[in-house]
Amino acid sequence: MSPKAPEHTRLFIPGPVEVRPEVLEAQTEWMIGHRSAAFAELYARIQGKLKQVFFTENPVYIYTSSGTGIWESASRCAVRDSAKVLHLTCGAFSERWAETSQLNGKQVDLIAVEWGQAVKPEQLADALQHEQYDAVACVMNETSTGVRNPVDGYAEVLKDYPDTLLLADVVSIFAGAMVDTDAWGIDVCLTSSQKAFALPPGIAFGAVSPAVLERAKEVKNRGYYFDVLALDKSHQKNNTPSTPPIALMFAADKQLDDMLAEGMDARFARHELMAEKTRAWVKKAGFEMFSEEGYHSPTVSTVANTRNMDIAALNAFLTERGMVISNGYGKLKGKAFRIAHMGDCQPEHLDILFDAIDTFLDKEA
Repeated sequence: MSPKAPEHTRLFIPGPVEVRPEVLEAQTEWMIGHRSAAFAELYARIQGKLKQVFFTENPVYIYTSSGTGIWESASRCAVRDSAKVLHLTCGAFSERWAETSQLNGKQVDLIAVEWGQAVKPEQLADALQHEQYDAVACVMNETSTGVRNPVDGYAEVLKDYPDTLLLADVVSIFAGAMVDTDAWGIDVCLTSSQKAFALPPGIAFGAVSPAVLERAKEVKNRGYYFDVLALDKSHQKNNTPSTPPIALMFAADKQLDDMLAEGMDARFARHELMAEKTRAWVKKAGFEMFSEEGYHSPTVSTVANTRNMDIAALNAFLTERGMVISNGYGKLKGKAFRIAHMGDCQPEHLDILFDAIDTFLDKEA
């Protein structure tokens, strides 16, 4: 007889991730007007903490959107109509950002590698010798494949190209591993809330350099909602151009306090420990990592389904026990599965998950 399903299912999917009750509770603060002094105080308080976790002195704008909104903002504002943007693609989300640039009328070139592989700095260096670009756009942690791309290596290459901006999607790795925005020279460093930040979805954050603001002045059609010049004008007053997600900002304020109390180095080490634990289990259980050796993500493991396991049946089994993982994304559905180990997940949570999957595998053997 199957056990009675728990009321709550712990999420081991790569977004939305598990959110702690204390963070959920922070959203129930009394509402305040977004043009009030109380809101400006909240904005400023969050801003100081965001700069610490982004490792930046640049402004960190608050977007009422998912990270996709900042894709559009970066594509529109950082690339002139007469210029090109070079997208580095290696999976579903990096490909989708390239499509976003195209749909916004930008001229797009690609360095495209097979899913599961990383884009290497030498590939970028070679491309830059043959063409001039306003910007290079990359995804540091490709959520579909579990690949961590060497953005710090791209930054080294781009030191020789000061007019080429670096746009980095760090959505599923931010707050799970070091993203040294200023040291790496990232001009737009964007993330959203529902990954390793461990907040509910609906709010996004982008650290934007002065070079982007200067470039944006040369772009006529920056759009309306995601125009960085409009965002910066409001930012100077500790505000946003349009209505912000106030409840989520209260949650972010709480979570940032807790992240800084844990210590960012300790948080990064915890994520690396969980990634290593996951990779060890993958090998022990007879599976293989889908991501290229040496480029495994510290926050989400994409596992090749080498045992032809019924992933839907596994998730039905896990759901009865109050857990769920993710199937492969897009063309990897059924061919791979993904285990997220990010945010406020702890190593002991993974132990429970792996014991349950082992039980399922033994039952199916």
